[in-house]
Amino acid sequence: MPDKLKQLFQNHFKEPSFEISPLPAHGSNRDYFRITSTKKSVIGAKNQDRLENEAFVSFSKHFHEKGLSVPEIYAEDLDNNVYLQQDLGDETLFDYLLKVRKGRSDFPPELLKVYEEIVTLLPEFQIKGGQGLDYGKSYPHHSFDRQSMMWDLNYFKYYFLKLAHIRFNEKDLEQDFKTFTDFLLQADGQHFLYRDFQSRNIMLHEGKPWFIDYQGGRQGALQYDIASLLFDAKADLPFDVREHLLEHYLDAVSQLIPVNRELFTRHYYAFVYIRIMQAMGAYGYRGFYERKTHFLQSIPYAIRNLEYLVRKIDLPVEIPVMLDVFKQLIQSSALREFGKAKLRLRVRVSSFSYKHGVPVDERGHGGGFVFDCRFLPNPGRDVAYKKLNANDHPEVVEWFADKPDMDRWLKRVFTMVDAAVNSYEEQNFTDLMITFGCTGGQHRSVHSANRLAAHLKETHDIDVVLHHRELET
Repeated sequence: MPDKLKQLFQNHFKEPSFEISPLPAHGSNRDYFRITSTKKSVIGAKNQDRLENEAFVSFSKHFHEKGLSVPEIYAEDLDNNVYLQQDLGDETLFDYLLKVRKGRSDFPPELLKVYEEIVTLLPEFQIKGGQGLDYGKSYPHHSFDRQSMMWDLNYFKYYFLKLAHIRFNEKDLEQDFKTFTDFLLQADGQHFLYRDFQSRNIMLHEGKPWFIDYQGGRQGALQYDIASLLFDAKADLPFDVREHLLEHYLDAVSQLIPVNRELFTRHYYAFVYIRIMQAMGAYGYRGFYERKTHFLQSIPYAIRNLEYLVRKIDLPVEIPVMLDVFKQLIQSSALREFGKAKLRLRVRVSSFSYKHGVPVDERGHGGGFVFDCRFLPNPGRDVAYKKLNANDHPEVVEWFADKPDMDRWLKRVFTMVDAAVNSYEEQNFTDLMITFGCTGGQHRSVHSANRLAAHLKETHDIDVVLHHRELET
């Protein structure tokens, strides 16, 4: 096959090639080679799937004519399953991300600027690029319709859920899949859907992003591709960055077509879910089934994304069996421990009054601590402190400073919580809830929560969220 590529190179450029070297194909069934001569360097591709080749070549020529940043197709011999395309170098967005990030929570300004440029370019492909595109060349399907969605959902069911030994009633899960696809199909599906828009399919070359590997593109909804990028598992973008980039993307869309942001967002998170499920199906097929274990390294990141969605998002559709499946995945220690993933832990520390009940962790996994502070010395019994609280009034904190019982108890709490934090980090759990209760929720519980939050920030590299329920209502 390299000989056919060399012959194609010689026929097109009218000069002999002097070197051809294979390139890593990652998860692809295609083979890539860099072919160089004294004047030229190009990428040669060979792929036995002719229909997929026709889709890529056709889409590339269409996008190139519209001035979009895709590799130029120099020559093709589709009868022999080979073609030549522009050499965009070796640096993917994912490579750049790994190079410039210094830690899990780090997202430097230069990286944010690149992502902002990418999400500004994406609507150009989806909207302008989709105009006049021959969707008859789409492979394996012309649109992301019900059939395509069910393929993805069943891919997730058979290659991930079953191989990961997740429990579910198949009949009831199928009904949820139908309900879920009914909801997805309500979104506007008249645009170009890239299908695999993620950090390894974006090249950084000559100071700008270039898009590759859109041979699976088809007609579909705008939400799918931006969901693919922002919830790209191993890219592991901070969640506040994802929200910022989503708004930036919608600003770019609004420059091309009218967009109802509320309606867009109503369907957006459902597309996030189906993208994650499709990706997990691929991890299961490649990792569990084909035994290519490096695919399993993405699973903890996908689990963390599911955990975020289950905790934060209420879909306007009833899918109880799907949600139960997601919760089983979230609670699985084994799935979180694949590879060398190190997910960032968030500890939620809060205070409350027993008069209004113990806070319920409805969106998390139910783990953590509830500490009863009612046995501790109470400044609320002193009329001078009764209407004050330990958050806004330093004199209440000073009052506790003279009470050794509080310090002795908090040291024991710190020891217990430190052990839990260390264990959660080792197991790649990403959420721990700790709450303190007292009679009124303004003195003992508030002081304890503040002290623990300060201790955790000082001693652990984690995210700490502090909330005083009774003071913030």
